[in-house]
Amino acid sequence: MKYQKHLMHDRRFWPMFWTQFFGAFNDNVFKNALVILIIFRSYQFSGLDPKQMVAICGGIFILPFMLFSAMAGQICDKYPKHSLIRAIKIWEVIVMGVGAIGFISENVYLLLITLFFMGLQSTFFGPIKYSILPELINESELTQGNALVSSGTFISILLGTILGGALIGIDQLGTAYTAIAVIVFAIIGTVFGYKVRSIPAANKDLNISLGLFHPSWKIVKVTAKIKSVFLAVLGISWFWFLGAALLSMFPAYGKTVLGGNESVVTLFLAMFSIGVGVGSMLCEKLSHKRVELGLVPFGTLGMSLFIFDLFLVGDPQLQLQNVGILEFIQYPIHWRVLVDLFMLSVFSGFFIVPLYTFIQYRAPEGERSQTIAGLNILNSLFMVVSSVLLTALYGIGLSIPEIFAVWSGLNLLVAIYIYTVVPEFLLRFFAMILSRILYRIKVDGHNHIPDDGACIITCNHQSFIDWLIIAAVIRRPVRFVMYYKFMKLPFISFLFRDAKVIPIAGRKEDPEILENAMLEIKHALAAGDVICIFPEGEITRDGEIQVFKPGIEAILKESKVPVIPATLNGLWGSYFSRKYNGKALSNHTRLVKNWWRIINIDIFPAWKPEDVTAQKLEEFTKKNLNL
Repeated sequence: MKYQKHLMHDRRFWPMFWTQFFGAFNDNVFKNALVILIIFRSYQFSGLDPKQMVAICGGIFILPFMLFSAMAGQICDKYPKHSLIRAIKIWEVIVMGVGAIGFISENVYLLLITLFFMGLQSTFFGPIKYSILPELINESELTQGNALVSSGTFISILLGTILGGALIGIDQLGTAYTAIAVIVFAIIGTVFGYKVRSIPAANKDLNISLGLFHPSWKIVKVTAKIKSVFLAVLGISWFWFLGAALLSMFPAYGKTVLGGNESVVTLFLAMFSIGVGVGSMLCEKLSHKRVELGLVPFGTLGMSLFIFDLFLVGDPQLQLQNVGILEFIQYPIHWRVLVDLFMLSVFSGFFIVPLYTFIQYRAPEGERSQTIAGLNILNSLFMVVSSVLLTALYGIGLSIPEIFAVWSGLNLLVAIYIYTVVPEFLLRFFAMILSRILYRIKVDGHNHIPDDGACIITCNHQSFIDWLIIAAVIRRPVRFVMYYKFMKLPFISFLFRDAKVIPIAGRKEDPEILENAMLEIKHALAAGDVICIFPEGEITRDGEIQVFKPGIEAILKESKVPVIPATLNGLWGSYFSRKYNGKALSNHTRLVKNWWRIINIDIFPAWKPEDVTAQKLEEFTKKNLNL
């Protein structure tokens, strides 16, 4: 939190943060006031009932993203972003002035037109919001910055949602107060926009392609240049597919299924916003200043679980009508609903923050705004499809709880797919959580592991979970070389396989496995992976360092990569070591007695491959363990 407070007081960061905050805040004052106006005053449009109108409103807002994101992304890369921010914020003041007239006159047509132009304004602001962060702050600050922006955005959504619902609910004067509010907050956001630091254009020589469809296709191709970035883009687009559907369902769910009034609907949206903010901040803490993609499938699974529980809650059949918050929370089943909404959104934060950070980290600087624009195009496409599908599901007669079951099932399929794409990241995340539950881990020398490129980590071998501890503390996925029989253990063999463990055997035991292992290590290093080996070849039986085998020298003959020595101390004598009678996992009381013992890991500067021998590594390891 000290680091986050530092960013919030940093002139590089806070003007953009508050510009984004008041922009999102104002959008949600407007949108929630409009939704409640439609739902609770039963406005209709072209024969659509209020539930379908709310779904269509989502489509109207994001339609400009489909049509104009390509142009927006090019403009944001070609021109200085601080100048664009100022122009866009003035545009917001004008648009909100038109919306204010719509509220005062209660002209639903004018409000829907305003909604479209709000979406158009957001279309041009969106590529700036995320692409500007790497230009304002350092790479090491990106996860924290994104967590702050994401949590701040959803706090602003929460406050805007609450205020929009509260203002429009005021008898007789609600529309007038809402009209005044949207203009005032647009002006406040504009003031902060003028304080954003001046930044040169990222790609001032870029030729802008005009039109709607051909430039959009070109921008999507830019987004798809790097496969990993494109997969992250698709993940975010799925998030907004699901989020758009759920957010448009909550007002109808609160009123027609649970019998709540406007304040209950606002409470639902508030719980969702608070949860995403909490999830974003937890994501930052769990990531430890790295891009932690392991949170993504974990977040998706959690989202599916709590959406499905909303289906299990179903219709409580309490026969309530238009009840306020105080009466609503008197029923235990409603507390379950609130917990589901909160936890669903917490896991949403786990899902979204790492993906945005990864895109900023990996997208080329001169194409970053175009990549975000491509993301917006796909987001809008997914959200339009979501809006149409939701309208169709209503049309075939599915109840709201039944639609929750549909979303849960679809999201579970996405979770399974994400796991197949990045299993090593999820397993590394679980390793980090499990290891920190069991032990207090102290690491020195994180900076000696390169951010990219191949390297070999060597470490002494004290217990059966040394690999788990190392996987948890290294900020990149690590491929471990392990004794092949571990791959045959029941229940956990598939974990080793998904973590891309390389099985190995002694030459006398199985020369074919050894040969395959050496070949796989060579290919992994050529691909830029991090390999970890335990040169002793076995777990110590007496706490002393065993003789380092010459396998490391054979590897380096084929692959000239840096070798990073590491030492691990503190697991000898634990439940997972062989200290007692040469057996591990035997004395179960030791698991409790050794709970939260201190584990020290020291990571040393890299050695050049030509300087490495097994004997030198052994002597260095003994020296630094004081053995």
